[in-house]
Amino acid sequence: MKDILVRIGGEGGEGVISCGEMLTTALARSSYEVYTFRTYPAEIKGGPAMFQVRASDESVLSQGQAADILITFNEEAFQLHGKSIHPDGLLVYDPAHYKPEGTFEGYAVPLDEITLKVVKTKFGKNVVALGVCARILGLSIGLLEEMVRDRFGKKGENVVNKNIEALKAGYDYVDQHPFHKDIPKFEAIQSPIKRIVMSGNEALSIGAISAGCRYYGGYPITPASDILEFMEKDLPKFGGAVVQTEDEISAIASVVGASYAGKKAMSATSGPGLALMVEILGLAAMSEIPIVIVDAQRGGPSTGLPTKNEQSDLNLAVYGAHGDAPRIVLAPGDVEECLYTIVQAFNLAEKYQTPVLFLTDQSLAHRTQTFPWPDFARVPIVNRLLPTEADLKEYKRFAMTANGVSPMALPGMEGGCYAATGLEHSERGSPNFTPQMHTQMSAKRAKKLQACSHEKGFTARFGAEKAKIGIIGWGSTQGVIREGVELAAKAGISVAHLQVKMISPLPEADIREFLACVEQVIVAEINYGGQFNQMLRGRFLVPTLSFTKCEGLPFYAEEILAKIKAVAAGSEKAAVGVALARS
Repeated sequence: MKDILVRIGGEGGEGVISCGEMLTTALARSSYEVYTFRTYPAEIKGGPAMFQVRASDESVLSQGQAADILITFNEEAFQLHGKSIHPDGLLVYDPAHYKPEGTFEGYAVPLDEITLKVVKTKFGKNVVALGVCARILGLSIGLLEEMVRDRFGKKGENVVNKNIEALKAGYDYVDQHPFHKDIPKFEAIQSPIKRIVMSGNEALSIGAISAGCRYYGGYPITPASDILEFMEKDLPKFGGAVVQTEDEISAIASVVGASYAGKKAMSATSGPGLALMVEILGLAAMSEIPIVIVDAQRGGPSTGLPTKNEQSDLNLAVYGAHGDAPRIVLAPGDVEECLYTIVQAFNLAEKYQTPVLFLTDQSLAHRTQTFPWPDFARVPIVNRLLPTEADLKEYKRFAMTANGVSPMALPGMEGGCYAATGLEHSERGSPNFTPQMHTQMSAKRAKKLQACSHEKGFTARFGAEKAKIGIIGWGSTQGVIREGVELAAKAGISVAHLQVKMISPLPEADIREFLACVEQVIVAEINYGGQFNQMLRGRFLVPTLSFTKCEGLPFYAEEILAKIKAVAAGSEKAAVGVALARS
């Protein structure tokens, strides 16, 4: 098995991210599995940036921890990431900047000098570094030239040629100055599986379009801005419209209006923007208009950590409302699931005529992964319930039904006129403030979530079928928990893993079944307060063990393993079975 982690560090503006992206694409096109992670500065100019790619000829579940190869553009990058080098790893550094010390092999490459000599400016150091790394890994120079042409083609032939010269200069330097470490080679291999490589933001954008989204209203905010940019470029090709509004309030308001008019509509934001959207979310819940809102979470509160990772918007997503404003909340576990689960988000919004919030985070939004070529037939498309001719004779938009869902007329339907009001209303949509009507309508709206809680396919089981220890996660933690559980199995500790993909309403039957078959339960999530853990304890009355991380970074598989070992050793305990029986 080949498995390598390459980390690149430098200053924002030096091309760290583009270097990593081209390397990732080259590895993916060579038929290797890839999994990336990046951090970048929140400042407009400058600040440390890092990109890492883990590549393997087998499935990759997490970003990895120790770097086999660390490429540093300056001394600060070494100070930040030097401790993360594997003890027998390889450090690529520019001797003009600093001289490192450590158990690793230091491989001196005069990046600045080579760049100045070839390109005549300091810009292009990232492409020289790309050439160095490509040669170390044994990647084809022809393939890398393709990457450069794809990346810089729009800037003209002169720019392309200069960058190819820089690429070859880095590539040739390694041939002329060999290093000693035995690094596995990643020559192109044949694969029977047709794969695609993309980020979480790209995947969910493609999924939304395939689900029938034809209106997108948005306002730029990290880390969701890529979705707006993608939709601006591609949605019009499918007959859709995109509006960049003046703020998030206008964005969600326009989405509600587009859906009222009959179009599947979406917006994407992050925590601060979602906070602004809360009032209109209530309007969509009250008027029973289907919308989809993506929340690419980042560190908070307030402006918080704009470019760092966190899963701390869960309470806002589930409970952020005045009054009882039901909504569905979904959380995909990886890039492939971003594509398919956003289709399910639109399906549920249309089926239950309610807002659906779709929780990703900075890690998942910008993570690049390989997965099999999409099969859109996996998730059949669902459209909203329209009124029949009989319904339109005496149309009641908010008619009481067994499951709470009423036929929704579109503007222009004869007899289908109604008021989509934020006021409490009668079955016809006329304002009505009587105690009886408010109780009936509140129950009607709640029924839809009760029905949704029985939807299948919103949990996934991994690990051992039977185990004393169980671990529950949600969202982007899926892969790293799976890898931690696999490491535990190799250490002789059986662990069952449940990943929850619908946070509201909770898939209670699946969760209760899981809780009943284990003695200890760990709930792992990337926030300080253990928000999902509190939700599970409150709902199921079980003493779970909260395991959180609040550093702006994802979990490492080794951290999951350490927690499992602590529970297995008895240093942390919580009895689940007795409390579950009482509930």
